[in-house]
Amino acid sequence: MNLNLLGKNALVGGGSRGIGRAVAIELSRLGANITLLARDASMLSQTLKALDRSKGQEHDFMAVDYNDREDLHRKIRALLMQKPVHILINNTGGPPGGALLEAEEDAFLHAFQNHLLCNQLLARMLLPVMTELRYGRIINIISTSVKQPLDNLGVSNTVRAAVANWAKTLANETSAENVTVNNVLPGATETDRLKQIIRAKAEMTGLKQSDIVEKMKSSIPKRRFARPEEVAAAVAFLASPAASYIHGINLPVDGGRTKCL
Repeated sequence: MNLNLLGKNALVGGGSRGIGRAVAIELSRLGANITLLARDASMLSQTLKALDRSKGQEHDFMAVDYNDREDLHRKIRALLMQKPVHILINNTGGPPGGALLEAEEDAFLHAFQNHLLCNQLLARMLLPVMTELRYGRIINIISTSVKQPLDNLGVSNTVRAAVANWAKTLANETSAENVTVNNVLPGATETDRLKQIIRAKAEMTGLKQSDIVEKMKSSIPKRRFARPEEVAAAVAFLASPAASYIHGINLPVDGGRTKCL
């Protein structure tokens, strides 16, 4: 099975921590050159040090705030003047939790901007390059909520479902040779985002965080949370040459928690 990414250039969103960081590390181990994308330059520089260079890979990072699409467009255009991008990992931190009717309208607009409009901008800039290269992978890190909405994540459920449908539509419209578009749907994963969700549930219910953790784990057939590296392994496979005929799918990585097919 060909998992070799030597000579491929990957742009990894949210690359400074959590799942994005794990994805960047895994892609670098397969030989890819990585450009990390996130807001915090100091954390990006720390992740940069963890990337594999044993095959002569060259890595860099780009500090950018998705709230400033003009700056994002400018920096991606500058990147493309230096090198092409074969692999795009769309990954952005989730919106704050809370019940749907408690959310202000601006919360939806902010999430739509960060999760869908920036994906659209990046896809429009990079897909023509991938088509010309005859190698392209767009992989969107979303959530199992696109299959089964999660309690107390009203804004996230809404916007992530929009991203999933955007990605499926993009896949349907993308017929270029060896260019694919897919979604990876993590379940509960050991990240800062999960810690925030647990704290919020504790504040809302008055329960101990440890009790909430145990309840959450009991709903997962594997009885544990995912490690970021386990999600990254699925992403890396979809980014590889071996996954050239997998196109337009939602791949849950959730230990079996999602009840529907």
